[in-house]
Amino acid sequence: MSVPSSSLGARFQQACAGLGAINSDPALLHDLDFISQELARSKSARIQLGSHDFVWPEIRKLWKDVARIQLTFWDADDSDGGESEGERLKQQGLQLHCSTLAKFTRNLVAGVPDNQDRAFENEPEIRRLLHYYTSWSAMEDKQSMGVARVLAQAVANLVTENENRLSDIWNTYMRLPEDQVVLIRLLASPDDRTQLTVLIFILNCIHGSRDRIKMLTRTKNGVRICISLLDSMVRLYDADEGSEGGQAFDVGYSIFTTIMEENLVPELWKNFSNTGEIITPYQTTLLKLVDSYLQSQCLSSPGVNAQTIKMHNKLGKVLANTFLGLSAYGRQALQRSLGPAGSPVSPEGNHSSSPRPGAKSHPLSPSFLPAELDILLPKVCEALVLVTQCITTISLQSEEYRTDYLECSPASDGPDIVPKDYFNEITEGGQGIIEDIIDLLYLLDLFLPRINFGKSVSSPHGSLSPSAASSTSSSSPPKQSKTTSADGAGFSYLKRDLVRLLGVLCHKDRTVQDRVRNKNGLTVVMNLCVIDERNPYMREHAIFTLHNLLEDNTENQEVVNSITLSSTRESPSPSTPNVV
Repeated sequence: MSVPSSSLGARFQQACAGLGAINSDPALLHDLDFISQELARSKSARIQLGSHDFVWPEIRKLWKDVARIQLTFWDADDSDGGESEGERLKQQGLQLHCSTLAKFTRNLVAGVPDNQDRAFENEPEIRRLLHYYTSWSAMEDKQSMGVARVLAQAVANLVTENENRLSDIWNTYMRLPEDQVVLIRLLASPDDRTQLTVLIFILNCIHGSRDRIKMLTRTKNGVRICISLLDSMVRLYDADEGSEGGQAFDVGYSIFTTIMEENLVPELWKNFSNTGEIITPYQTTLLKLVDSYLQSQCLSSPGVNAQTIKMHNKLGKVLANTFLGLSAYGRQALQRSLGPAGSPVSPEGNHSSSPRPGAKSHPLSPSFLPAELDILLPKVCEALVLVTQCITTISLQSEEYRTDYLECSPASDGPDIVPKDYFNEITEGGQGIIEDIIDLLYLLDLFLPRINFGKSVSSPHGSLSPSAASSTSSSSPPKQSKTTSADGAGFSYLKRDLVRLLGVLCHKDRTVQDRVRNKNGLTVVMNLCVIDERNPYMREHAIFTLHNLLEDNTENQEVVNSITLSSTRESPSPSTPNVV
């Protein structure tokens, strides 16, 4: 049974009369804690207690006293360089006092706008205490960690569903000096409950306000908060579903979903970049979230709406430019590693330069040693997989709902432009996404041995092997080389996803089909019609791509027929093992 609000007011007055910031009398703190529990149970009790004018000056005095004495104690502790038993007990008393007051304030203002408005003047003191309790040394102590969590909950309740207070606190936090941004310090907490609290607070602040979302992606503090958010999500990724860590991950994902739906990923992507760095870890994590969102959106709701189309159009330009940049870096790194073996392939299927003196017939033979290895290449390839998957998802939707995209596309994009067309048409110096895909597939097939039945299988040296189009294994696979060009880390799924994207982009597009033929891409695709355990279902995607390249294209069909006939004539006798 709840206590009448008039009794709560009298009990609060009695507690405040004998409660000082230093005096942590357990009986008086117990009274305040009892009132907090009653307030948590009844909104009417919160409204009634908040209507008493004497409540707010007392709360104001308590917060000022606690903040003053706690921070004075902190300064003294820093200067002394040590902590006596008496100081330790005093600190514990201050922790108890601070957490009790924070719980009382948190419960008093919950869901009552008038109480939020009157208690908001205490936010600077609460923030100062948060700054103290989220310091590196304080976060090492579980008791301090608990105080920080309750303080964060008090701040969250001060502004929840109160538009004016939300704007005030968000504008303040986005303009704080770099070392005073308590949200970043809270996001660094190892406590999942604290993480969940601060993530809910951030989501509530940006919900329904494009201006506040923009501040999160454009201001210096906002970008730093987003970086801390990504760090938190990486840490929380393996948390059990339904646990506080799992819930915190879901809330963090909702924050970035909000950013995506407001078409602000391009700005965030730019702010995550570093001069001289091809891809940053935060950009890679952001790509993972974008890829997940695009695929879930495609699966969860049939059809597209104007918002989705607008997002795809804006995001598509960023993805295209990112793909071109990453692929250029990847091609150069692969060519440096392969040496002369990685020379560009001519339309006739031959290398533009001969192999190095003394080299075997295949660059991945046991005697092959990489000319140079780029330590960033695995990270670049990991990002390329994500970009490729994003482009594939958008291309498939834009082709399926082409009419909807054309109706919603801005006039500046032209009358017949949808994201898939844009990906196909973007070129620089005669080299576009189509040509980049073919070059990458050719170089990756040289650089990475295929994995078949757990064994490494050498790739063909730039031309179709006799059994590439018809056989996926050998009766006597070669032994794995002791010196390979890469161990596969970061390269998984890349060939599969690249050839899949090529198949999507060339579907019913004669111009793209011809570009692939002119780049000798038919041979490259045919060489991928094999099993590779590093690229599950690569063979199926390569066959699908080859089908799309040959559909209604006589010239491409003739090229493939000539290669197949040539391979048949050169096939070894049945007693000779086939090696792909």
